[in-house]
Amino acid sequence: MNRPPLARLAAASALLALLTACGSTTTPTAVRATAADATALPTQDVVSHLKADPALAAQLPEAVRSRGTLLLGTTQAVGSSSLPHGGQDPSGKEVGLDIDLREAVAKLLGVRWDVQYGTFPTVIPGVQNGKYDVGQDNFGVTKAREQVVDFATYLEDGQSFLGAKDLDLASVATLADLCGHTVATSPGTTFQQILTQGAALCAAAGKKPYTVQYFAETAPIFLGLANGKVDIYFGPTLSLKYDAAHLPGTKYLGQLSSTPVGFVTAKGSPVGKALAAAVNKLIADGDYDRIFAKWGVAGTGVKQSLLNPPAAL
Repeated sequence: MNRPPLARLAAASALLALLTACGSTTTPTAVRATAADATALPTQDVVSHLKADPALAAQLPEAVRSRGTLLLGTTQAVGSSSLPHGGQDPSGKEVGLDIDLREAVAKLLGVRWDVQYGTFPTVIPGVQNGKYDVGQDNFGVTKAREQVVDFATYLEDGQSFLGAKDLDLASVATLADLCGHTVATSPGTTFQQILTQGAALCAAAGKKPYTVQYFAETAPIFLGLANGKVDIYFGPTLSLKYDAAHLPGTKYLGQLSSTPVGFVTAKGSPVGKALAAAVNKLIADGDYDRIFAKWGVAGTGVKQSLLNPPAAL
């Protein structure tokens, strides 16, 4: 951690002031829910004009069509902690790329979402045991996950790195660049899987290994970046690019790899096929691109929604 002590102190003091001003030090909201972020949220309506497509709706099970809802398992978007994927506007309403996408899909399928909140580690098991019809939480496609659930892809996200401005690295291109540094990430994710698989790389190269710290929320990660206890945050590309643009004292270090992200459904459920078909209609009609442009992440979508694409991880 080759950062000047005064720079660390200044960064930590600035972040602590932000945490105090937001009234909480226990949730990710505290770090990114600034007035500037709130006023910068895009407000274009890119969903309400969409109408139900009878052919798409017919692909849903009769039980779903009869009740008019799909049970969605997800984590609750709080403040601006997970933008551009999801967050809250000043009124507390959930907003974000993922929210617009799922609302657009529901419009085409002629149903509403019955949103039920869980935690990242509990959503996929909830889909498996029938608690939810669909899971959505920026789930990347992996071989292990495809063994227990189906994926209907709707965007391409990646695995990227964020560091403090005064970090002694200008960029990170491979896991070997992390050697000797402290890396923070979330448990139970593809990020943990990648870091675990690469743990022996540094020793093989004769370098000091990287140290990994796991946090269920992002607030302690950002605080760690500010006070020098964390060198690098390994997380989703879209979120980290947003962080670098909105959090003072941070810099985007680059992307390691990319992964398709999708809605998850029970194995063999017809709901997965219906979701993929709805996303593909959004793509064909141009509504998909309008949603991505609204959130400033044009070019990160998929050309086609696939059901269970080959997994690289």
